[in-house]
Amino acid sequence: MCDLIHKPSANLHSGSSWMSGALNLHLAMLLLIACSPEIDSRKERCRLLSAHRDLLGSARAFDGSILFLPKQLEGPATVLESERKTDGSKVTVTVTLTRIVPPDDCLQLLNIIFRRVMKHLQLKQVGRYYYDPNRPAAIPQHKIELWPGYITSIQCYEGGMMLLCDVSHRLLRTETVYDFIYELYHRKRDRFEEETKKQLVGNIVLTRYNNKTYRIDDVAFDQNPKCTFTFHTGEQMSYLDYYRYKYIDFHSVSPVYLLKGKPGLVCLIPELCYITGLTDAVRQDFRVMKDIAAHTRVSPMQRQQAMMKFIDNINSSPEAISELSSWGIQLDQGMLRTEGRQLPLEKIFLGSTSFQSSPQADWGQQAVKEQVITPVPLHKWVVFFVNRDKSKALDFINMMRKVTPSMGIQVNDPLIIDLPNDRTETFLRSIRENLTPQVQMVVVIFPTSRDDRYSAVKKLCCVESPVPSQVINAKTISQQNKLRSVTQKIALQINCKLGGELWALDIPLKSLMVIGIDVYHDASRGGRSVGGFVASMNKSLTRWYSRVCFQSPGQELIDGLKMALTASLKKYHEVNQTLPDRIVVYRDGVGDGQLRTVAGYEVQQLSECFTLFGERYSPKMAVVIVSKRINARIFAAQGQGPIPKLDNPGPGAVLDHTITRKDWYDFYLVSQHVRQGTVTPTHYIVVHDKSELKPDYMQRLSYKLTHLYYNWPGTVRVPAPCQYAHKLAYLVGQNIHNEPSHDLSDRLFFL
Repeated sequence: MCDLIHKPSANLHSGSSWMSGALNLHLAMLLLIACSPEIDSRKERCRLLSAHRDLLGSARAFDGSILFLPKQLEGPATVLESERKTDGSKVTVTVTLTRIVPPDDCLQLLNIIFRRVMKHLQLKQVGRYYYDPNRPAAIPQHKIELWPGYITSIQCYEGGMMLLCDVSHRLLRTETVYDFIYELYHRKRDRFEEETKKQLVGNIVLTRYNNKTYRIDDVAFDQNPKCTFTFHTGEQMSYLDYYRYKYIDFHSVSPVYLLKGKPGLVCLIPELCYITGLTDAVRQDFRVMKDIAAHTRVSPMQRQQAMMKFIDNINSSPEAISELSSWGIQLDQGMLRTEGRQLPLEKIFLGSTSFQSSPQADWGQQAVKEQVITPVPLHKWVVFFVNRDKSKALDFINMMRKVTPSMGIQVNDPLIIDLPNDRTETFLRSIRENLTPQVQMVVVIFPTSRDDRYSAVKKLCCVESPVPSQVINAKTISQQNKLRSVTQKIALQINCKLGGELWALDIPLKSLMVIGIDVYHDASRGGRSVGGFVASMNKSLTRWYSRVCFQSPGQELIDGLKMALTASLKKYHEVNQTLPDRIVVYRDGVGDGQLRTVAGYEVQQLSECFTLFGERYSPKMAVVIVSKRINARIFAAQGQGPIPKLDNPGPGAVLDHTITRKDWYDFYLVSQHVRQGTVTPTHYIVVHDKSELKPDYMQRLSYKLTHLYYNWPGTVRVPAPCQYAHKLAYLVGQNIHNEPSHDLSDRLFFL
C-alpha cells in the first residue's frame, strides 16, 4: 500500500495497497519444450513434465510450450524420457534454455503466481478478480448479496516492482435470471420480449456451478433447455442433459428461452444464472444504493485494516508462503510511504464577485445567490405538462421568477401548454405545433420517468427542430421543501443551455484551446461507438463548441477526429479572429493497451488538421489520457508514528513520482472531496507533449479544469471538457442515435 506524505503541511498516505520494495524475485529461466513424437495436447504435455518433478521442482509455470523455472538446469538443453499414459509409448521431452529473464520482464509470470496464492487462500475467481463466497454480506430486502474480495496487480513503477491491492465487492442477485424474467413477464406482458432483451442484454451473469461470468449477448426465445445440439462425440444432446452431465443435477422449468453468449460459443439456462453488478433500475433506486453503500463505502482506515488482514492471511497460509518463497518472492508488511504535494485553493469568479474556494472545493451557496458571469434573458419559453401536474408546473414557474433575479437572469412568463394525456405522440405533436423561431427554451415536465418518451423528445429538440430543451420529472419538483434548491439548479442549467456562463477561474495561459474527447458504446445499435468532441472557444475556458462522430461496433479510437478538430478550429477563428497557439487534448475512455495507439494514430490525425490552416500553422500540442476507473488510492496520514491515522486527502493532492509509470509522463490528482468512503484519484498520462508546459503547469491546468463543469458547483473527478464530452456522447448514444444539429454546437445543450 502506498503511504504518501502530503507537502507542505499535511501527511498523505497513498495506496490501494502498494507494497513497496515488496517484491523480490530471483531471475526466472525461460525454456522451450519440444516433444518427440509431437504431442499437441497441452494437458498431456503438462502431465509429461509433471513426471519429472524431482528434477524440475514444484515451482514452475508452463503454458504448453514455454516453461518458467526459478532455477537453472545443468547445460543449455536437458533431455527427459516420459511415458504416454494412453498407450504406454515412450516420449522424449527436450527442455532448452532460451534466456534468463530479469524481474522487470516477469510481470505476467508474477501475476500468475499471485493468482495461485489467491487460490491457496480459498478465494474464487469471478471475472478478473478473486472473492470469498463463504463470507457474503446479505441484503435480503433487495434480494442482493455482496461477496468481499481483492483486486491485485503487480507492475513496475518508478519506485520499483510493487503489488497494487485493493478491496473489492461483487454484487450478486440472490434470485436467478429465470425469477427476474418471470417477474418481468407479469409486469410487461404486452412487450415482454422487447423488455426482456432491453433489461438483460449486456448484463454480466454468474453461474455458481463453476463461478464463471458471462456477458449476455442475446435471449433465444425460439429455444428452450430441451432443445438439442451436437455434442463433441457426434451425438445429439439436450442442453438440460448436458448441464446435468457436466455440472449439476437440476430440473429446469424454463418455458421457451435460453441466454446466449457470443454466437456458437455458449448457451446458458436462466435457472442457473445470477445477474451481477448494478442495472440501471437498481442505480435509480435510492434505497437500494444506500443499503449497498453501507457495505461498499470503505473508509481509509477500514481499507488499511482490510489490506493488513490480507497480508496476514498470506503469511499464515503455509501453501501461499511456499508458493511465494519457491520463486524468491517476499512481501513487505506495510504500505508504501512517500511524499506528495497540495495544490493551492483556486479563486472562483462570478459576475460581480470573486472568492477563494473552500477546502472542500464547493461553492454551491454562492452560485445560486450571486450573479452569474453571462446571464441570458429568458424572453420566450414554453412549458409542457399533463393536466394532473398543473399545480407542480405552476409552482415551478413561480419559483423560477423568485430564484433567478439573484443570479442576474431575467425570466419572462412562459407559454403554458396543458396536455390531455401523457402519450409520447401527444408531447411531440404539441411541441411541434408551438415551436417557433422565437422560442428560446422548451421545458417538458414528465409525469413519470420513461426512457422512450425522453428519447423521443430529445431527438425532436436536438435533431429535427433544434432548440435547447429541459426535461423535468414531476416527482423532482413535487416536494415544496426542496423546490427552491431544485429550481435553482434547473435555472443554472437552462442558462448554460442558452449559451450563458456561470463562473470562471484565472487561466494564465494565452491563446489556449482545451479539448475533451470521450466515447460511448451504443449497445442498442449493434454496439457502434459514439465519439463526443468538445473544444473551448474563449480564454477563460467557459464557452464550448461540440461535435460527435459515429464509429463501427466496438471501436474505441475516433476516426472522425480530423473533421471535429477542423470544425472547432474554424469556429475558434470565427470567435477570436485568430487560431490557438497551444492545444491541450484530454482523452477519456482509453485502456492501457491503447496508450501507444493513441499516442501515434490519434496524435497524427490531430496534427494533419493543422496544415489545412496554412503551412506555418503548427500549434504546441499535448495529449493527455484521463483514467478514472483505477484501483489506486491515496490516503492522508494524520500524525506521526508507525501506524498513523489515515484520512482522505483534500482536493488538489498530487502525486507524480514513485508509483507512476517508468515509461510514461504521468501523475495522480485528487480533485474531489468525499464525505463517505475513500476518494479515488484520477490518473493522467501525457502520451504526447509539445506544449512546453512544465509538469507543475500541466497539473495546475488539469486541476483548474475540474472546477469548470457547470452541472456541479464544485470540483469533479475529470477535467470539465472530458465530462462535457461524456455527457454529449451518452445523450447521442443512449437517446437520440443521430448527430445533433450544428445550430446547437456552440451551447451546452446536452447538460
